[in-house]
Amino acid sequence: MSFSYDTKNELCKLSVQKLCCARAEAYGILLYCNTFNSTEVRIITENPNFAGRLPRLFQRAFSLQFDRRPERIEEGQGKMVFQITERKKLDRIINLLGYDPLQNLVLHINFGLLEDSCCRGAFLRGCFFAGGSAIDPLKRYHLELTTSHFQASRELEVLLRECGYPPKSIARNSSFVTYFKQSDQIEDFLTFIGAPVASMQVMSAKMEKDLRNRVNRRLNCDTANLDKAVEAAQKQTETIRKLQTAGRLDQLPDKLRQTAEMRLENPELPLSELALILDPPVTKSCLNHRLRKLIQLAEGL
Repeated sequence: MSFSYDTKNELCKLSVQKLCCARAEAYGILLYCNTFNSTEVRIITENPNFAGRLPRLFQRAFSLQFDRRPERIEEGQGKMVFQITERKKLDRIINLLGYDPLQNLVLHINFGLLEDSCCRGAFLRGCFFAGGSAIDPLKRYHLELTTSHFQASRELEVLLRECGYPPKSIARNSSFVTYFKQSDQIEDFLTFIGAPVASMQVMSAKMEKDLRNRVNRRLNCDTANLDKAVEAAQKQTETIRKLQTAGRLDQLPDKLRQTAEMRLENPELPLSELALILDPPVTKSCLNHRLRKLIQLAEGL
């Protein structure tokens, strides 16, 4: 299953209790579902857990039942349609949400229904249920909420900013998308709407990516250092052979001659190890000084 599907399944486990929160969640679903106007409510889903939640939620929020709903809700059943077309039911929903049934229904967010933090979380949960999706955080960070109602989308952005999650927005075909691309914002949003397990998955994915990046940087750094060490050792060896060919090796002071001979015998050793096998052992800094001296002598030839 996808990350979005698993997240919505986690949210479906939340109980439908407080009337204000049930209404706020249903409100978010209506603003972000397939159809909500003065003549029809149509909610389409492929998630059987969400389909099982919808009747309980609308009964609690509006004290009504859907005119049309699937008779059986089973895994793998495909698309399931929930519909309300009865005028009295629609008028009741519209009235309870603070709209005027006698006027053209221009959907916007009634902030009066979302004064409490719990109701705001429930409302955003409903938006995610109906119009939300999130990409597997191991691939990339992206969570979005999509609706066909421009004003509702603009006001959702305001609500999210007030909640501390400043989103980005874009128009996509005939839809309006509010989205997050930062892992910490996605974590906070998921926790706020009631999906802490999904939030932890985002956090774990971020830690895994960070660890992988650190390991890669370390490997790249180690590889670069190794390349530099090999290149330096080759230059040192070539320098010493040049001195040897010129007959200058035997004329060197004992310490420089010993250093040159040990480098020729151990061209693969890094300076730290080469310094330890000298007799007596020297520091890496001392060895490096001797090798630079040998290079200076060779340059004078």
